[in-house]
Amino acid sequence: MYAVIATGGKQYRVEEGQRVLVERLGEPGNEVNLTPVMLVDGSETLATPSDLNGVKVTGRIVSDTKGKKIRGFTYKNKSNQRRRWGHRQKLTELEITAITRGK
Repeated sequence: MYAVIATGGKQYRVEEGQRVLVERLGEPGNEVNLTPVMLVDGSETLATPSDLNGVKVTGRIVSDTKGKKIRGFTYKNKSNQRRRWGHRQKLTELEITAITRGK
């Protein structure tokens, strides 16, 4: 059984026991409930909001980390206008502890 969850504007395919890097959620050790978008259990697929009413995906925050450094450079031609910038996204390592399906 696996689920597709939505967090931080992105969607991830997760299974129980899997660790996934998502955008910063909270402090390490906390439990989080994630929004399921789809659940696949064998040959059965639940995707409509009415089907997903009882589905819960919970995870435990393992650690905080930073993503890869992104470097950017902008300039305007013939005007000596230049700017260098960088960014590192703050990430959370999340361990999926349970995917429960209510009736």
